[in-house]
Amino acid sequence: MHVPDGFINAPVSVATGAVAAVAVAASLRGARRELAGAGAGGVAGAERTAPLAGLVAAFIFAVQMLNFPVAAGTSGHLLGGALAAILVGPYTGVLCVSVVLLMQGVLFADGGLTALGVNITDMAIVTTVVAYALFRGLVKVLPRRRRSVTVASFVAALVSVPAAAVAFTGLYALGGTADVPIGKVFTAMVGVHVLIGIGEATITALTVGAVIAVRPDLVYGARGLTKPLELRTSPLATPADEPAPAATPASAAPAPAAPRRSVRRVWLAGVAAALVCAGGVSYYASASPDGLEKVAHDHGIDAKAEDHAAKDSPLADYSVKDITDPRLSGGLAGVIGVGATLAVGTGVFVVLRRRRNTGADEQPATGAERPSENV
Repeated sequence: MHVPDGFINAPVSVATGAVAAVAVAASLRGARRELAGAGAGGVAGAERTAPLAGLVAAFIFAVQMLNFPVAAGTSGHLLGGALAAILVGPYTGVLCVSVVLLMQGVLFADGGLTALGVNITDMAIVTTVVAYALFRGLVKVLPRRRRSVTVASFVAALVSVPAAAVAFTGLYALGGTADVPIGKVFTAMVGVHVLIGIGEATITALTVGAVIAVRPDLVYGARGLTKPLELRTSPLATPADEPAPAATPASAAPAPAAPRRSVRRVWLAGVAAALVCAGGVSYYASASPDGLEKVAHDHGIDAKAEDHAAKDSPLADYSVKDITDPRLSGGLAGVIGVGATLAVGTGVFVVLRRRRNTGADEQPATGAERPSENV
């Protein structure tokens, strides 16, 4: 689904670039609220989830290297919009996929630089909006269980991929550079991407289900479906359905707050999984052209395709220049890509977190928070 340079003409590329810029700006504002309100809430929630958002971007980059075969000599790969939106929120999800697309275009010559706006609009915005809207609708009507989140994730991811294919067809109808009947483009793109959507849905559901199994509190889409942790100091503790005991004197020590659970293990496990996928498993990925490449070749969409401006990059085509061993070259490129995406993604979200926290710190203190003059 990575659109190269030359598929879409300049006016539509510029227009989609403007749409992408506005959407990213709005997502920066929305992501601050999502990061600050996640997990334990407030600053604590942001401290826990900002690194996880960077991890989601790196994981999507890694899994996108794992092309899986579909019908008629075509392969597909994860787009990631549904997965990102469900794990860290729709605004943060748009930013995660946008960071991935930026790194792929600049470092690996994957997706045209002049088509970056097209790719962000199609792969980051459309997939995230469609997937999360459908996901929220399903969660509302399904039983309030963790399994429902996994089922809704599968359906939302499945629909998001052909939705992106429809969006590309619309953009091509407006600014396609080759004279190809739009009906043929629509049929071919949607047909193959429905099949790719099955793979996307499977990967998304398995990943969301795995995170929910160990840390449901870290899944944005599962908020409100899990009960808060209850601490009991003895078997004789008063049950929740009995009347509350009499109030204790004001001098009594306050009850200890529930401890915050570390996200370090989840973060380390996610980084390890991304490195294994990009550095090792990617060698066994399908070498067949992906959905867009196949359709473009069969129907002449690529008639005016242009060489990528970064075609001579040391990491072009996901291989390290001057390393002749394909396994080592591709694996090292994947590891570098995971590290770079993790660093850039985490940096973006840490800056957002700090800006959000700075704004909160500048708010005037309430009466209850002002120090007493009689102390």
